[in-house]
Amino acid sequence: MSDAKLRIAGLGKTFHGDRGDVVALDGVDLSIGENEFVSLVGTSGCGKSTLLLIVAGLESPDRGTVTMDGKPVLAPGRDRGVVFQSFTLLPWLTALGNVEFALSAAGMRAAEARRTAEEHLALVGLSDFAKAYPSELSGGMKQRVAIARALSYRPKMLLMDEPFGALDALTRHHMQELLARIWEQHRLTVLFVTHDVEEAVYMSDRVAVMSNRPGRIKANIAIDLPRPRTYEMMGTAAFTALQRRVLSEIRAESIVIAGLGDALR
Repeated sequence: MSDAKLRIAGLGKTFHGDRGDVVALDGVDLSIGENEFVSLVGTSGCGKSTLLLIVAGLESPDRGTVTMDGKPVLAPGRDRGVVFQSFTLLPWLTALGNVEFALSAAGMRAAEARRTAEEHLALVGLSDFAKAYPSELSGGMKQRVAIARALSYRPKMLLMDEPFGALDALTRHHMQELLARIWEQHRLTVLFVTHDVEEAVYMSDRVAVMSNRPGRIKANIAIDLPRPRTYEMMGTAAFTALQRRVLSEIRAESIVIAGLGDALR
């Protein structure tokens, strides 16, 4: 991909501990294009979150390179917004205050920070809850504040690590629809880590499947479904076929972990 926004080449990461070394990633190659939505899936422990943390600049690789717009990623930066599964909101600040605080800490003037925070709370449908504290918000609302905060920097790329994993099924579906709508309106590059294959197919332009540890990219599956996406698509043969293809790649890795390869042949 010659016009890649993000390029990961030969990436490796080893963790050293009292019980020995753990090679988390080895030889990871992945390119993501401008405004492309890519989901990262795989078995538990395959290194999905570690890879995202390296792209975020919150973890350092031992080998290989990560470049964004041709420049090496060596530390966190405002060009990358990050949303985790935990909401990470400051409990003593309102929804508006949480977004404002992050912008002010980044050097934005107070009046501009207030206006920008209000705009992004409106983007995620929380204008009426701007003065509410995190303890007064549901889980879905808290995550919407976190997304508003991440988008308020106007990042070039959004990194999301299981952002809806702690939500109930109905709220999770609503959040998927919200994120899909925001992405379709504002188009930015997204790397999205999830265990949910249905979610990955619904949200993505492409699903990258990782192998067991040490993690690498074993398959890239293009999701050639029309946009805007709707939940009615999930019942179609095309959607089901893509979901089965992704599941088949992950299942092959699960069989290896369980040691059932010979038994299932």
